[in-house]
This record gives sequence, structure tokens and C-alpha cells, in this order.
Amino acid sequence: MTRLRYEAYRDSEVEWLGEVPTHWVITRARFHAGINPSGSEARNLPPDTEVSFVPMKAVGEWGGLDLSQKKPLDDVGSGYTAFRDGDVVVAKITPCFENGKGALVCSLANGLAFGTTELHVLRARDSVDARFLFYLTVSDPFRALGEAEMYGAGGQKRVPTEFVQDFPLPLPPPEEQRAIAAFLDRETARIDALVEKKRLLIERLEEQRTALISRTVTRGLPPEAARAAGLDPSPRLVPSGVEWLGDVPAHWEVKPLGRLVVLRGGATPDKSNPDFWDGDIPWVSPKDMKRPRISDSEDHITPAALRASPASLIPIASLLVVVRGMILAHSFPVALTEAPVTLNQDMKALLTLPALSPNFLFWSLVGLRDPIVALADESAHGTRKLETQVLTRFPIPLPALAEQKAIVGFLDESTAALDRLAQSIQRAIERLNEYRTALITAAVTGKIDVRESVSEEIAAG
Repeated sequence: MTRLRYEAYRDSEVEWLGEVPTHWVITRARFHAGINPSGSEARNLPPDTEVSFVPMKAVGEWGGLDLSQKKPLDDVGSGYTAFRDGDVVVAKITPCFENGKGALVCSLANGLAFGTTELHVLRARDSVDARFLFYLTVSDPFRALGEAEMYGAGGQKRVPTEFVQDFPLPLPPPEEQRAIAAFLDRETARIDALVEKKRLLIERLEEQRTALISRTVTRGLPPEAARAAGLDPSPRLVPSGVEWLGDVPAHWEVKPLGRLVVLRGGATPDKSNPDFWDGDIPWVSPKDMKRPRISDSEDHITPAALRASPASLIPIASLLVVVRGMILAHSFPVALTEAPVTLNQDMKALLTLPALSPNFLFWSLVGLRDPIVALADESAHGTRKLETQVLTRFPIPLPALAEQKAIVGFLDESTAALDRLAQSIQRAIERLNEYRTALITAAVTGKIDVRESVSEEIAAG
């Protein structure tokens, strides 16, 4: 749909803003909004007054707050950012600022909240509509310029207060601000609803993918695929002897993993020795386990480190798994090596013996993720750990090598098709989000005139 432009424009004299409608004014945020106000409202409230408590994880991206946490005032203490209903909050620390964390605040317990100190608070005053101000803070210019002004060391960069105070606000008259905010409320709600539908579709595809893998590595190929592979499409099933596994094809075996693989551990060379690091040998740690095939890693060691530490070179076509880390509370990362690598101590390598295909083991471990995760215990340090003896006892349903190969081919092809569909939907979500941001930016900077659209919506009821 083509959007109308205003009848007349003038130069804003702000480089990034360009032309604005002639009747708009340009002013600094400090003149029309309180920036990081004191939160003095709490002083006159009884100490047992319940207020909302908002950590950073409760601040949504591009709007919304999780207000499930509440505390009495006397439990809040000092050192928190205070804000109230009607305020606009903006995350100021990387990467939260770049990710769009911020919200227009409403529905707080007793109208008041305390939260993370990593928020800037903007309190609209005079002739500024709070909703219009919120949309300005999620526009492209505000986020891009704020990111450029961030400062700090060690990766903890922050948007300075001065940037927020001095940000040029392009302000139409109050009634027009409200019309723009109403237009954006309506349009972003429509876009968000579309995005949510697509996200749910991706979730269903992931559930379908998981179910397909799990069923195939424990029951065999679906009938049509089995016929195409020259296999029995309806094999007789027998009890596996493992409660959670149930029945398996009668011609399969169920063997403990320790009888099918050789386990190799990892180690960390001396971090204080510069001769051991920044070499050419990949040193894989859990942070690298975000993809199913691994040929490189974020960190690298040298041959000297390999000689001087217990770390050893893991060959190609080995399975890498994470055996310690909080990720084991909900997932079990698995990857196949496509190049020789080394590991840190939170990892294990599984080198398959002749009866087991590495690719079949990969799909088996992916498909049996939930029962494996259930075996991870909490360690003394509070993280999760999968003990070696537990891992080696884990039962693996095992067909003959020819059937393993057929299953691998089927799962490679079937999951690739599902993944392509999910990726296509994800790209559509990204395009919708880009359109959402572009629409907000165009509306709050006066590049489109939405007043007629709002009037038509009101007239239509």
C-alpha cells in the first residue's frame, strides 16, 4: 500500500533526519521529557507497598514488559532504577540496546516499578505523547545513532545519558502525535500477529522434525521409505527392555553406547602461556556447538600446547558432545567433525567402532535428546553434568549397517526439506520485522502522512 506524503516539507537541519513537514518542530529530548527522573514517588508510600520488579530479562524487544515479579518496597533496597506508569524505558547496555529492548510502561503494581540499572527512563511531559515518544525510541535513527555513541570497555558498552538528553525529537502537534501513535499501534499489532503465526509454524515444524528423527532411530524407516530401500515396511516389534524406549524392530539390537564407541576427553592448555594459544588447531568448547558439523572453532591452540597438555587431536567423523554446562538442563548439543580438532574439558568425543556409522550415531543422539538430558545431574558447582559411566550405559537401538545407511539418507533428506521450509519462514519473519521498523521510522520522522488512514479507521468503527 502506497503511503501519502505531507503537502509541504522543510529542511530539519539535522543530517540524519533530512526534511520534515513544515509544521513540525525539532527540539531536544531534554526539553520535553524527564530523563532518568529520581523516582521520588516511593518516598510517600508505606514500606509494605507492593511494586513491580523488572530485571533486564523482563524487558521485551521492541515493546512489552514481563510484570510477573513483585516486591514490597522495604525489600527492594537501593541501587535500582525507578519508573512509573506512562514512562518509556530503554535498555542502555550492549547487546540489549541493539536488540531493541525497551517498552512503554503500563499496568505496574501500584503504578510503580524498580528494575535493572541498565535502563534509561524517559518521562514525557508538556506536549509530548508517551506512545509517540516510545515509537521514536524504537526507530532506526535512535537505535543506530545510540549504538554509535556507546562507550565502555570489555564488551560492556552503554548508551550515555547525554545521547538521550540531546536526541533531536521531530514533534508534530499533540493531536497528530496521538494519530501517529494510534496508526502504529494498529499496524504493528497486525505485523506482530503475522510474525507470531509464523513463529508458531516454525515451532510446529521443529516438533515434526524432532518426532520424525526420534521415531526413525527407534522404529526404523516409514513404510514407503523402507520399501524404496528394499527393507521390510512393517517389521515385527519386540520389547527393548528399556522402559522409555519401548518396542524396537525384532532384527535390531539394543547396545550400551560404551560398547559401540571409544570415548576421548578434552583439556585446557595453560591459559597464561602465550605459546599455547592463537595457533592453527581448532579447540572446540561448548560455545562452538551451535551447528551439526564442525571444522573450526572460535579458539585455537598450537602444536606446542598439544604436546604439553592432555589435549589430543580428534579425527574426522567423530561425534562431539557437551557433557558439562547449563545447556544440559534442556538440550544435548551434538556435532560431527569435518576436520581434526581438540576439545576442552566440558566436551567428549565419541569415536565409533565398526558396527556403528558415525552419521547414524549423530541422528540417534539427536533423536534421543530428551532421555539423555534427563540423565544429566547437577554438579557441585550448580551446573549440569553428564557422567561418563552414565553416558556409556546409555542404550542405542542398532540396526545393521546397511539399514543405518538407509536411515541416515532418509533423515538427511527429510530434515533438510523441513529446515529449508523453516528457513524460508524465518526469512519472512525478518522481512516483516524490517518492514515494521521502517514503517515506525517513516511515521515518526514525517516521511509519511498517516492522519487520513487513522481518520478512515475511526470512521469505519
